[in-house]
Amino acid sequence: MDSKNKFDFVRTRNKFFGISIVLLVIGLAFVLISGMNFGVDFKAGTNIDLVVGKQLDKAKVDELLKGLVSSGDLKSRYADPTIGGNNSDRVSIRFDDVLNDDTVNKIQAAFATAYSTEVSKEINTVDPQLAKELLLKAVYAVAIASVLICVYVSIRFEWRFAIAAIIAILHDAFMVIAVFAIFRLEVNLPFLAAVLTTIGYSINDKIVIFDRIRENLRFAKLKTDEDLVALVNDSIWQTMARNINTVLVVLIAAGCLYIFGSESIKLFALAKLVGLTSGAYSSIVIACSLWYLLKRKSLRSSKKKAAA
Repeated sequence: MDSKNKFDFVRTRNKFFGISIVLLVIGLAFVLISGMNFGVDFKAGTNIDLVVGKQLDKAKVDELLKGLVSSGDLKSRYADPTIGGNNSDRVSIRFDDVLNDDTVNKIQAAFATAYSTEVSKEINTVDPQLAKELLLKAVYAVAIASVLICVYVSIRFEWRFAIAAIIAILHDAFMVIAVFAIFRLEVNLPFLAAVLTTIGYSINDKIVIFDRIRENLRFAKLKTDEDLVALVNDSIWQTMARNINTVLVVLIAAGCLYIFGSESIKLFALAKLVGLTSGAYSSIVIACSLWYLLKRKSLRSSKKKAAA
């Protein structure tokens, strides 16, 4: 396939590298300065879901909680309540402390009195030790997944592909983290699941292009940098339609989950949307260009040996 009249991804790599670096630096700054907005899964506290059976009003919910604080029945700080459910009849409130049964019952009773109806509750509590353990295991999960992917790609292809792939998928994972840090979105177990599945989809996209590069290498006669640039660009364009179609299908599914899904799954869907978009982007303009830089160095070394 002639790629002379098509966009040259390899020669414009520095622009794409620059865009990614700027975004990642901004995200890192927010992570270091503001930290992540950890949910109850990774931060000690209590999350209460109350189903009232009537349409809830945000102002009235805030007033109820402030009343409980002023009366001394509630002493824990809490995050901004989230109203959801089919008829906006469900409110989710996250507290920074582990609430005792008496406090939970007072909160439930306050809503039951205010709305003159029976209120059901669902409680999720995480103690400090468990929160730290979950956070540590989350880091281990991402690290182990990355290492195993690197090993697989090294065996299946070669070490240059592995290095390019691991840098690119870590780029994708951190891009999701950066978005959640910048916009102060809650980080919980579904977020971790989204990051891990992002890594899976991301490596899948990269393997498709790498496989075509390896296939084209069998019949290529690489004598100059121009030959290597042409090979990488040809491989990208030969797999472009397949990658775009695959990503679009999953993006549509994730988009539907975000638009029509419940509140509990919206952040998971959003993380997937960011991760899938970043994965498609990095597969084309980051991973392949990184492999080109590594291969070019090897090609030049071979030329020097041959000349000597």
